[in-house]
Amino acid sequence: MTALTTHKDTRVKIAGALVILLLLIIAAGLFYHQVLRHDKYLEESENNRIRISPIIPKRGLIYDRHREVIADNRVSFTVSIVPFERVPDITTDRLAQLLDMDTAMINKRARSNFVSNYIPSPIKRGLGMDVISILEEQQQYYPGVAYSVESVRRYEQGISAEAFIGHVGEVSPEDIKSERRKGYRAGSMVGKEGIEKAYDQSLRGLEGTDYLEISAKGQITGSYAAKEKIPAVPGSDIVLTIDKRLQRYIAESFDSLEYSGAVVAMDPRNGEILGLGSFPGFDPNIFSGVIPPAIWQTIISDTNHPLLNRPIAGLYPPGSTAKLIAAGAALEMGIITEHTTFKPCLGKMRFGDRLFGCWDLGGHGKLDVYGAIEQSCDIYFYQVGQLLGVDSWGEYASACGFGRETGIDIPGELKGIVPGSDYYDKLYGPRGWTHFLVLNLAIGQGEYTITPLQLAQFYCGLANNGVVYRPHLLKEVLRPDGIVEQIDPVVAFTLPFSRHTLEVLHTSLELVVQGEHGTARSLRNKQYTIAGKTGTAQNPHGNEHSWFVAYAPSDNPRIVVVTLVENAGHGSEVAAPITGRIIKEYLGDLRTVETHAGGENTVADES
Repeated sequence: MTALTTHKDTRVKIAGALVILLLLIIAAGLFYHQVLRHDKYLEESENNRIRISPIIPKRGLIYDRHREVIADNRVSFTVSIVPFERVPDITTDRLAQLLDMDTAMINKRARSNFVSNYIPSPIKRGLGMDVISILEEQQQYYPGVAYSVESVRRYEQGISAEAFIGHVGEVSPEDIKSERRKGYRAGSMVGKEGIEKAYDQSLRGLEGTDYLEISAKGQITGSYAAKEKIPAVPGSDIVLTIDKRLQRYIAESFDSLEYSGAVVAMDPRNGEILGLGSFPGFDPNIFSGVIPPAIWQTIISDTNHPLLNRPIAGLYPPGSTAKLIAAGAALEMGIITEHTTFKPCLGKMRFGDRLFGCWDLGGHGKLDVYGAIEQSCDIYFYQVGQLLGVDSWGEYASACGFGRETGIDIPGELKGIVPGSDYYDKLYGPRGWTHFLVLNLAIGQGEYTITPLQLAQFYCGLANNGVVYRPHLLKEVLRPDGIVEQIDPVVAFTLPFSRHTLEVLHTSLELVVQGEHGTARSLRNKQYTIAGKTGTAQNPHGNEHSWFVAYAPSDNPRIVVVTLVENAGHGSEVAAPITGRIIKEYLGDLRTVETHAGGENTVADES
């Protein structure tokens, strides 16, 4: 009996100890959750009845130089899912039907846009009031589904602005992770290309935050009084150097053509871009929402490459427009004077064991540098190139801004190629090429490639006494506080030519239009003189590219225009007339503006 009693007492003690231990654990748990974790659970309780709603600021407007709108905003609605509220499958099914989306896509977008349990993940943008009305009236059937008012970008149509304005789109995970994009959240709309990307921080402003109280059924009951709403800060408006009227005219000039191409119009006195067109283009408004797969496939499969920004990223041989480099280098080095003549042009000439032809098989006879530029004689420049050599030519081409970025204030610019001995050694081997390659370089052919913007910049220097300004599109920033920030022009470099050399080149360019044998004499007019250069660049993939570059009035240049028409043939036949009409449109518009402003009609006086 004693042993049995002892054993029973032991079991009672153990059971009692276990009960006490269990009570201690329960007490500790209660203390931990009710005291130590009180703030956390209070916060979760509060979050359970509030919804955090981002306040999207108004994106800044984009104006042309005359304060005419190029890009503004329209009201749109975005539907989102709040992760914390754990949307049930039946709600997802209803939402998929309402938004005309697949449930898998809804779940994918909810995951990809996740930032926080309490911040809505955008599901679909660009929705109309019909969808929002249903959500508002039937909130009880859509728990965890929210909507917000946003402004969607709207671009001026008919002006081919995509080459410079770019577009906006939903921020990518890479953008969010990068330090430069710090502060962006999933679902934010940011600039993706062009001006929209380059000045996104100024345009987009700062997001605010609104706190909404929701009932147990998920219905919004109003603002949450315990938290103060943080207002959004609107983005700055920006004024571009673009002339919208001229830009529209540039677009219309290519509308009737069946060719691809590019146009750059600049003010040589300050580097302002007056017009920038890439053809064919696309409507940037399609990027304001989700692009339908069929439309996107059409764009990327188009053999004319509408997404290629030809003015800044299209690489082409410049043809005869680059003969000014060879002429300027030879004059500057003392290899020739303005009166130097060579063997006459008979339509072709032998160099080594090859015959090199001129574009005019009938020949131009004996010429000096003025006549050679006026008539664009290849034979003359073959001989100039032979005297220069590859490396001397390359040094001057590089000093004229080729083979490097211009520094224009939009992304995506390419450098092009200025070949030299090192380049050819790598391409063909140290003994795999001959010095006769410089003959093609001297007439703008061979491996030498440029962008239309680089050519415009070079001719701006020729028009501006050798001073080259960095091309730019931003003219002013109009901040929300009323402060106007003016953008000052920046000198990029100076052409490596003396005043005398520049005068010779300028006179030669005038002869191209004003001379009796000029290749662009069809552009002569009684209002003003034009200085310019035609170019017909051989193209291994088809017909020749047609170039023309000009500035006017030649005695006081206000505008430089480069026109490139791909696969269109001679520069004098296609590109030159387009350039002439663009110049006429701008100078006519300029006279109108100055007359209305009550200022001196300087263009009319000069003509």
